[in-house]
Amino acid sequence: MNLSDSWTPGQQPIVRTSASEAVFHALRSSIEAQEIPLGAKLGSEASLASDYGVSRSVVREALRSCAAMGLTRTETGRGTFVVSHRPTRTLMLGGYSSEDLHEARPHIEIPAAELAAVRRTHYDLERLAGLVEQMEQEDDAATWVELDAAFHAAIAAASSNSVFDRVVTDIREAMSRQSGTVNRVSGRRDPSNQEHRAILAAIESKDAAAAGTAMRAHLDTVQNAVAASNRSTS
Repeated sequence: MNLSDSWTPGQQPIVRTSASEAVFHALRSSIEAQEIPLGAKLGSEASLASDYGVSRSVVREALRSCAAMGLTRTETGRGTFVVSHRPTRTLMLGGYSSEDLHEARPHIEIPAAELAAVRRTHYDLERLAGLVEQMEQEDDAATWVELDAAFHAAIAAASSNSVFDRVVTDIREAMSRQSGTVNRVSGRRDPSNQEHRAILAAIESKDAAAAGTAMRAHLDTVQNAVAASNRSTS
């Protein structure tokens, strides 16, 4: 097939509460079912947005997840192409992989949560509580992901350890990409909200051990969701 050929969906516009999840699942299903051949070029963001009846930002997030799973590759000035009919074993999240995050985050975020429980200020608690409340009330998937990243960054800041603060800031974009992809695949927002609430409660109680345990449990469930996200839908 000529790589200049564009594939666009021949289906009705999708109307769902979480549009980015719906578009991602539709694209992934079509790719894994080999309805779109390898090397085929997907339509532009604008054309896909029109076909699905969503905004370009929704399509952009869905395409980002397809790329993270190794299904597509976007080439600047050329477009997005299907490069595999099956997800890769690890998510690619910009400059880091999901395996990189899995290996590193426990060594950063668990001690950061423990220190935050000991050192947090009244301002830190207000910030963390506000973020948790916003996440619990947020319906927009992309906004929730940004709040999620902000919550983890706020814990690192509350630890008063500049190394933890800097490292979490450096990996924040990769964390957001991972969170967005996992949520689109497995609908992890509600469980994550409960896990965030448990971490906050431990920090508020100044219980360092409980804060570390709650963060470890959260990171473990995230990793399980990452592993599940790479299983074929076929």
